[in-house]
Amino acid sequence: EGVKTPNYFGSVVQASTLKLGVDPKGNDVYIPFNQILPMVHPNDLVLGGWDINSFNLAQAMERAQVLDYDLQRQLAPKLEKMIPLPSIYYPDFIAANQSDRADNLIPGNNKKEHLEHIRNDIRQFKIANQLDKVIVVWTANTERYAEIIPGVNDTAENILGAVEQSHPEIAPSTIFALACILEKTPFINGSPQNTFVPGCIELAERERVYIGGDDFKSGQTKVKSVLVDFLVNAGIKPIGITSYNHLGNNDGKNLSAPQQFRSKEISKSNVVDDMVAANQILYEPGEHPDHVVVIKYVPAVGDSKRALDEYVSEIFMGGKNTISLYNTCEDSLLASPLILDLAIITELMTRIEYRTDDAAEFAPFDAVLSILSFMLKAPLVPVGTPVVNALSKQRMAMENLFRACIGLAPQNEMLLEHKAPSQRNI
Repeated sequence: EGVKTPNYFGSVVQASTLKLGVDPKGNDVYIPFNQILPMVHPNDLVLGGWDINSFNLAQAMERAQVLDYDLQRQLAPKLEKMIPLPSIYYPDFIAANQSDRADNLIPGNNKKEHLEHIRNDIRQFKIANQLDKVIVVWTANTERYAEIIPGVNDTAENILGAVEQSHPEIAPSTIFALACILEKTPFINGSPQNTFVPGCIELAERERVYIGGDDFKSGQTKVKSVLVDFLVNAGIKPIGITSYNHLGNNDGKNLSAPQQFRSKEISKSNVVDDMVAANQILYEPGEHPDHVVVIKYVPAVGDSKRALDEYVSEIFMGGKNTISLYNTCEDSLLASPLILDLAIITELMTRIEYRTDDAAEFAPFDAVLSILSFMLKAPLVPVGTPVVNALSKQRMAMENLFRACIGLAPQNEMLLEHKAPSQRNI
């Protein structure tokens, strides 16, 4: 294939463009996405993190078997210097098959001490690297869902009290989220579990710290959010959606446990809800397509995930239409650019404030960053606001917000200048 050079393919921020407007001749003008507003370049990021496994990044790279051997050889001298900090391990929250990796742990079972340990790690990392800001993205194992218990994790005060008492229903990811919020550090959840229990969200809103989630949207679900949107908008009625995956990386191994799979199943299954609800002609109130999600662990395929999807739809005069898709991809190489995008856009949002005509001062947006929905399977939104899963709407919301920041009107594709003779030079 010849010489390969580094790129950021798969990154919305670094490898996509957006329409700025039209030139005097009516031709569309596009610019790189990252030029609409000043954004941090990924090459300027300082990377660090935690892991329950002690492998340095060179060892982890070799174990994962994702990158080409020659690329691994070139990267190893740099990556072997990157060693993860000890992390939190509560065996009840992840699959039992992960126990053999758990050799790099913060000692003890005191969750308050664990919280303070993570807070100190964040402070020391920021000082040691002379950083302006820290953004934390959860890329670790999928946890089981945490039970919402009144008096434990339902309010900010209660959840902090539950941490003091080392309550068993406080998950590792929630400890990280709470630590970040208390350190005024944005936290993004890239896994499907309910890290952001009500008390955690309330604390973020109280402290005015950005949070976002849940679950990276990289392949199968992203296609689903496009295809179902297309079918419903075309007046075609999806009545059955079956999604099957098998993969052999450690994510697949962890998801082979029923409780962890259930977290993933929930995040994957809700992606069509708003599109179905938008068409009352096709669907009666409460009606919904049959939707089944299956994930199997097959070590032989490694990180090369296989995704098979079947969409059965009702068409004119009782007919049926079936669309079948087969997708093969390196799971990690699709997800990694999303991690950069989430961190970069979150950092950008910390520098944007708004003011309405009746407000005296500028203010930040809601602590729940729904603007990140384009990159996430199960978008976390502020309480009482609608969840939007249609990919085109998510992208347009992001573009139009950034356009507003530089005084441009929202983008539309009416193209009146091409449709009305009075608007054309004829």
